[in-house]
Amino acid sequence: MSRNVLQGRRILLCVAGSIAAYKAVSLLRALVRDGAEVSVVVTPSAARFVAPLTFETLSGRPVRQHLFADAEPMPHLRATEEADLVLVAPATANCLAKCALGLADDLLSTLLLAARCPIVMAPAMDGDMWDHPALVSHVWTLRDRGVVVLEPEEGSLASGLVGKGRLPAEHVVLEAVMACLARRRDWAGQRVLVSAGPTREPLDAVRFITNASSGKMGYAVAEAAAQRGAEVVLVSGPTALASPPNVTSVSVLTAEEMWHALDARFSWATVLVMTAAVGDFRPRHPCSGKIKKHEWNGAPLDLERTPDILESLSRKRTHQVLVGFAAESGDLLANGRKKLRQKDLDLVVINRVTGAQSACGSDTNEAIFLPRHGQAIQVERLPKRLLADRLLDTVREYGVMPLPSPARPQNKEIRRIQ
Repeated sequence: MSRNVLQGRRILLCVAGSIAAYKAVSLLRALVRDGAEVSVVVTPSAARFVAPLTFETLSGRPVRQHLFADAEPMPHLRATEEADLVLVAPATANCLAKCALGLADDLLSTLLLAARCPIVMAPAMDGDMWDHPALVSHVWTLRDRGVVVLEPEEGSLASGLVGKGRLPAEHVVLEAVMACLARRRDWAGQRVLVSAGPTREPLDAVRFITNASSGKMGYAVAEAAAQRGAEVVLVSGPTALASPPNVTSVSVLTAEEMWHALDARFSWATVLVMTAAVGDFRPRHPCSGKIKKHEWNGAPLDLERTPDILESLSRKRTHQVLVGFAAESGDLLANGRKKLRQKDLDLVVINRVTGAQSACGSDTNEAIFLPRHGQAIQVERLPKRLLADRLLDTVREYGVMPLPSPARPQNKEIRRIQ
């Protein structure tokens, strides 16, 4: 995303009391370098890690520290009224909890409660705090309210432990800020059909063939499209994820069920984003009951191909933009180009699914965007929610997005999952 989006934008940088507060200095320099007008709020704890004078010198503006400052009545209101975006970096576990619960006992927590502009929070904490059930609940609460809470990175922590709690990389934080500032209703009027997750093909009543897809990428695409104004239907295989807000969800299990669910809504859609990891094979004759151990004679499974959903829908396209995902272990570009050509797609997103950089199950991903017309675009590793926004930007740039007028299908399977 172009850094021009930061030019002249007013950002309120809030620094909470974490050892990672020193990284906020570099973040401030980057924002100012790209033309943002940055004001800084520090908590008393943060001021023990980095002197407020550092932030004041680099921002060129007085640093706010206290709720009851004689020089400025009600600083929490003035600070947020003047801001296009509030960035909390680092956001401690305490800061996240107070914001989620609506507590307001200092300047930072009070201004977060008063803010009516977008809020981005970049967590940093030690130990196993990020995975504590209380904090997990608080993060979900904030995200449900529309707060952008980034995922902390995994690595060495200040205590000497290794875990998930490092402040997200500077480029990740900047990408989130720019995405929020650039966010428009630029997908308003679009009808986006997204597939996500794995499929399951039963062997018997209790066993099945599946894959390692978590569904996170598809859910991120659905959430991003809805937030940018699109009407979104998400057809998902079994996952542990909650349906994004303002998205109509359809649950399926098998490849056959996913095919029928997508086919029934394809004429309605203007854009199909096929992130689902659809199983390629299924048992030809699944057993209706449970196969006992002594009943299996060691014979190989008799498998057959499942429907090629994307190829089938591509043959039926009239006005739709088609985006496919290619899960590859080698020859990424060659295999991606083959899929782009064979299935007549507008864009292919190529993911690596082997080794430490595998996209499967991860909260982050790096990818190659391969448009029908244009050069391959290498996208650095990003949280999947930010990658989803980057994908939507690329579809708008390289895809033709008409707005036909078929009515929304009235289907009892479509339901909103709270």
